[in-house]
Amino acid sequence: MREKAGRAGRSAVAQLPFTCVLAVAVWIRVVAVKGYPAPLWFGDSPGYLRAAIELKPGETRPSGYSFLLWSIKPFHSFTVMVSVQHAIGVLTGVLVYVLVWRAARAAWPFGPDGEAGRWAWRAWVPGLIATPLTLPVLLPVHQVALEHMLMSDSLFTFLLLAAVTAALWRRRLPWWLGGLAGLLAACAALTRSAGLPLIAVILVGMLLRRAGWRACAVAVVTFALPIAGYVAWFHAEYGEYKLAKANGIWLYGRTADFADCRLIKPRPELVIMCPKNSDPRMSPAFAAMWTRDSPFREIPGWITGPTADKLASEFAWDAIEAQPGDYAQVIVRDTFRSFEWERKPYPTPWTWLQYEFPEGEAWSDEQALLAERYDPGGGEPRVVHPWAGTVQKYQDRMVMPGTILGILLLAGLAAALPYVRSGGRWRVLGPVRHWGTGALMPWGTSLALLVIPAATADFDYRYVLPAVPFACVALGLALLPPPRAVSADTVPPDGPERTRESEEPSADETTAATSG
Repeated sequence: MREKAGRAGRSAVAQLPFTCVLAVAVWIRVVAVKGYPAPLWFGDSPGYLRAAIELKPGETRPSGYSFLLWSIKPFHSFTVMVSVQHAIGVLTGVLVYVLVWRAARAAWPFGPDGEAGRWAWRAWVPGLIATPLTLPVLLPVHQVALEHMLMSDSLFTFLLLAAVTAALWRRRLPWWLGGLAGLLAACAALTRSAGLPLIAVILVGMLLRRAGWRACAVAVVTFALPIAGYVAWFHAEYGEYKLAKANGIWLYGRTADFADCRLIKPRPELVIMCPKNSDPRMSPAFAAMWTRDSPFREIPGWITGPTADKLASEFAWDAIEAQPGDYAQVIVRDTFRSFEWERKPYPTPWTWLQYEFPEGEAWSDEQALLAERYDPGGGEPRVVHPWAGTVQKYQDRMVMPGTILGILLLAGLAAALPYVRSGGRWRVLGPVRHWGTGALMPWGTSLALLVIPAATADFDYRYVLPAVPFACVALGLALLPPPRAVSADTVPPDGPERTRESEEPSADETTAATSG
């Protein structure tokens, strides 16, 4: 009993580095809630809040995030709302730590019953590897500010990372873990539609890890059922089998960046969709959607009307078919924007500034009226000193450049190269096998989160941040060697005397050794 208590104590002390990072992460979020007791608003915020108040599907976006707002509506407090979102952000960092720590623990296991002998220092190794990889998730101010916004991104990131965590938890997944991965992926897709194609990345990763056909089949079913249920609900409300009324309009905004009607030669009814941008400060996608240059202002029903969606979809696909090279160039260009060192005034001179804590801000009349329906005290001051001043000082120092994300992704590829030699032999496909059965799933998810908006909508800095946790996990899994089976030989010579015949691995150690 005393030996077990001692091992538990040493294990707890080994978590000290991450505990320190977690303390700072919690501290700055508490200060942010005190300094800004109400959420930061964005252009999409009223739609999310209205869907939560009325409990119906959103017209332009899936309402998974609105379900969260609805569930905490009984508190009638925006302060509770932002606190919950910050807790979700902290849990996202915890998931990164747990995934990498667990993989490191499986790569360098102790002997049976946790014995380590003179190798007891290895208890610190998993934490020392995993902790630095949580820093880009827990500490940068833009992550904290995104959690503080009345927006879906922090919830989406957590749900998607939870799905990847379930899929990576074991090499040979039981059916229920596969089902949990599919269900969480569906919840993420219903929070942000960019999550819809990511179930494919998860399934490919599961297949490469030989998760088993039952786990994969159940994952597909548990992913499809919630999506089908939401589509049925949307049909009951609006008479259309869709996730949102506005589908093709986002792709139309993307093509506005390169569409040339002289090449497309649209039919007469589509000529109205030929983009124009009279304000060079704005991105073509933003101008085509939201300014006075938008063709949707001349179409009945605006962007949520059936005519707008039909015309926008047809024009967008005609543009892609006529100019595939220009379309590909725009995707590559905007994907690489994610890795720039400094943020630039894009897509408008003011949008990028909305992702930071303001020095001072007051409710607009429209915000106040809508906020009153959710939180009767919603008109309280939004900037409270001296807490807000502390957040402002933190904001000036704790910024993560996009280049760091690029380095994380490149390192997540390169870290597998040393595994070209294993077991004393050169294996050409060794790095591919090692990377494909571990880092591929989070790495592919991270890259997809950058490419999908660039291909279907427009670049925006808030689209970059959800990719960060997955890049961190991918780097950790690529660096770490494959899991080792636990045996008595794992204990160094000066450890307790045991033999293979007298000891068998415990169930917990077997699970750890087979984890990713």
